[in-house]
Amino acid sequence: MNDYSALIKTNIESLFGYLAPRTSEEQMRRIIDGYEFAAKAHKKQKRRSGEPYIIHPIAVATILAKELEMTDNTVIAAFLHDVVEDTDHTIEEIEERFGSDVAKLVDAVTKRKKANYEYSKQVDNYRQILESVHYDVRALLIKLTDRLHNMRTLDSMTAAKQMKIAGETDYFYAPLANRLGLYHIKTELENLSFQYRCPGEYEKLEAQLKEEHEDERHLLEEFRQQIDTILKDAGFDVRTEIRYREPYSIWRKMKEKNSDFAHIDSKHYIRIIYKSSAQFSDKAMSLQIYSALTDQLKEKPCSVCNYIDTPKENGYQSFHVKLLSKKGEWEEIHISSESMVRNSHLGCAAERSETNLTTWLDKFKDILQEIAKGNPDMKFMEGVTSTFYNDDIMVFTPKGQGVILPKGATALDFAFEIHTKIGEKAVYARINRKLSSLRTVLKRGDRVEIGTADDAKPDPEWLNHVYTFRAKRYLRSYFANLPKLEYDRCPLCHPLPGDEVIGYKNDDGKVCLHKRDCTDIIRLASENGDAIVSAAFDEDERFLYPVRIRVQGVDRFHLMSDLIDCITDKLHLTMSSLKTENIDRIAICTIDFSVHSVTELKMVMNSILDIDGIDEVTHINI
Repeated sequence: MNDYSALIKTNIESLFGYLAPRTSEEQMRRIIDGYEFAAKAHKKQKRRSGEPYIIHPIAVATILAKELEMTDNTVIAAFLHDVVEDTDHTIEEIEERFGSDVAKLVDAVTKRKKANYEYSKQVDNYRQILESVHYDVRALLIKLTDRLHNMRTLDSMTAAKQMKIAGETDYFYAPLANRLGLYHIKTELENLSFQYRCPGEYEKLEAQLKEEHEDERHLLEEFRQQIDTILKDAGFDVRTEIRYREPYSIWRKMKEKNSDFAHIDSKHYIRIIYKSSAQFSDKAMSLQIYSALTDQLKEKPCSVCNYIDTPKENGYQSFHVKLLSKKGEWEEIHISSESMVRNSHLGCAAERSETNLTTWLDKFKDILQEIAKGNPDMKFMEGVTSTFYNDDIMVFTPKGQGVILPKGATALDFAFEIHTKIGEKAVYARINRKLSSLRTVLKRGDRVEIGTADDAKPDPEWLNHVYTFRAKRYLRSYFANLPKLEYDRCPLCHPLPGDEVIGYKNDDGKVCLHKRDCTDIIRLASENGDAIVSAAFDEDERFLYPVRIRVQGVDRFHLMSDLIDCITDKLHLTMSSLKTENIDRIAICTIDFSVHSVTELKMVMNSILDIDGIDEVTHINI
């Protein structure tokens, strides 16, 4: 205990020493009061490791103060974040002593204890965290730093508990940190989670990275010094550093590319950091540095990524390019101002005035609140994970408007991002002027145009080809509100309205319709005749059913044209598939389309039979 007392004293004095020059005397007095209140409240409590509990609130407050540059009320709330949840003290006490701002922050991060959870204890906790953003984003920062310290001290937990907490972190907290622009927190959370989920794989990658760093250190340092020399000779005051990517980042790339460690590139990058100039904009400075480097070093074609003009949605800005080293490797270079580096570190906690970042934060809050409200047609966690994507791309409208989408998004996602009505009526896309499917996955910089039609409707298959929360939410709601058949249809005989049918009541009470000559219903009637029920299958204009016909006839000039005209112009049906073959002047066509009833199908077949040269039309069971 004496060792712990000394540790607590050292840690809290270090924190107070850091905060004192940055806060007023009154603010400092309140911060000290907040610590003393928490220390007294948690006095008899210990963590699972056996250490006094107060060490945890001190650590959370220290991360917020030193790593995220938070002060007074946020730091006080960090000291108190577990007081209401784990002791007899109440929010009312905290409000009376520290004010409503601190009380609201503490209340926002205090887990609600319920007899029954709407989803599960974990998901309801996530939901509460997201709901807190309507008050202040600082509540999210407290939860993230709380999770970060818990992950840093996870070794005292059992393997099962480690897996649970690591899974939550990977699934929710790390993507949330990324979305808030807190790259260093996101990276550390991912790696700690990976370390506890897959310790063997983590240790293997860590060893491989260490070995590669040692092998390449000399050549990489030589290249860094070459860059340093080029820029200093050109009159630039910069500092350069080699940044190594972490095991989790390498592991994720290996999975994405289905590759082994040896064939993954970009395991490190060189960062060039300059001070902003009153004479030139950051973009101009970055371009001048880029120009000086490429005057003497070979640039990889099409490797430039300008995140200054088009920041990532989490606010990240930098200028990226790949240059050829003496070793013959393309090395990734990041050119950033001091303020860009600071903003990348602090994310949403940075003091920013740029319109695009203010807009992003407002959009982020709107999305979080929308998710937190829940949606009966969409799983809550699905909405969360499709929103907090790991990386994003920027694509453009024909007029040059930038649209930020998650990596992996399709032209359909783009359509719904522009407007839900554009998505609903979408028919095709033109990507960089090339006609493309709506399901095409977009790449950074694509120019996208969506073609629409008034009679177009969403396809249920679209749900498998959208990534964004907005598109998924709209499509789920759209399909949930469509009229539903009273019956199921047999998947073997596919009855149509107007067919002679009979019903079979399944164990769940739902009636399945079969044609009366269906082999399956004959078998079921012999096994469980009491489940057979009378049923009628009437036509309803709201429902269409896919059918397939086989057309055979003597080939002639314009036969195919007459066939298509009959189906599309005369009968006003839309073909979903048309396959043809010609065997010794015998034309055979297989056509897929949709009808409202068996009567309509027979009318179509008869109309086709009237075409000169057509010999036979057959309905094929799909």
